[in-house]
Amino acid sequence: MAAVSKTKVLFSNLVRSTNKNIICKRCFSVTRPAQDGKPLIGFIGLGNMGNHMARNLVSKGYPVLVYDVNTAAVEGLKEAGAKAAKNPAEVAANTDRIVTMLPASQHVQEVYTGNNGILSKVVKGTLMIDSSTIDPAVSKDMAKAAEGKGALYMDAPVSGGVNAAKQALLTFMVGGPDSKFPDAQEILQNMGKNVVHCGAVGTGQAAKICNNMLLGISMIGTSETMNLGIKLGLDPKMLAKILNMSSGRCWSSDTYNPCPGVFENVPSSNNYEGGFGTALMTKDLGLANNAAKDTNSAVNLGQQALEIYTKMTQKGYGGKDFSVIFKILQEMSGPEVEKKKKEFFDQ
Repeated sequence: MAAVSKTKVLFSNLVRSTNKNIICKRCFSVTRPAQDGKPLIGFIGLGNMGNHMARNLVSKGYPVLVYDVNTAAVEGLKEAGAKAAKNPAEVAANTDRIVTMLPASQHVQEVYTGNNGILSKVVKGTLMIDSSTIDPAVSKDMAKAAEGKGALYMDAPVSGGVNAAKQALLTFMVGGPDSKFPDAQEILQNMGKNVVHCGAVGTGQAAKICNNMLLGISMIGTSETMNLGIKLGLDPKMLAKILNMSSGRCWSSDTYNPCPGVFENVPSSNNYEGGFGTALMTKDLGLANNAAKDTNSAVNLGQQALEIYTKMTQKGYGGKDFSVIFKILQEMSGPEVEKKKKEFFDQ
């Protein structure tokens, strides 16, 4: 929770630390073809996912202009071959193709519509693709704001996790006009394996929050199952193998197993670091539950998952990967399991 709050403050202070009258010089031409005919792409948001996504664009031969409040992340992309901008407005002034990957709705609103935001200097005809996971209503608002500037905003949240981002195997769920989907696909296919057009602006976000609600639920189920199996004397690798060749198989079991040591190169085998934060899962489950209320949809397990991840975030696990639920369940187990559960969830 603290990590996300810190990020929010950094983004909120994005403009205040910069001269309000700064003039963004057009250092890069938006009309001149880049090397091998590939256009300059602006990329804002270099977190666990965005960092790899931007690097994949660079590795595919695209010139990339990046910005993030984390200067270390920016320096890392510069070393990989990207150019750096001082703020989102400078990115917008120098390219007509922009990808954003930000933590939450408020960050998207700040980066797009705040002082020194993208829309303050956006070039007419610019295609803006937001891969953040946010409220569909905010995506629609950003699209209207972009239209007022003669630009186009499309939502394209992703699924697949950090490893998929690193390997350019993400799935993009795209919302926007049919006629403009090929333009977005041309960019996104360099960072993902699947690029799916879901419908109008906001439908990409709708698909993503549905996916993440199921992911949050399945991770809890996988963690409970692995914990129970181990308590029954089963070897965790053997149990995972059985699950993954049987009807219980899911992404949480066969790709991102929450039990340390079952798979290498996943957060559970790295002290639950470097993945999809518990606070972010809590945020996504909150979006799903809000959508369920708005549509009068029954989401009993989705509500329970939100309650569990909210409590985990409140207990200080916000910065850990969301699969840390397995560790929490292990610590609850024992002769006083009911007492431990009550202490964790009731306090």
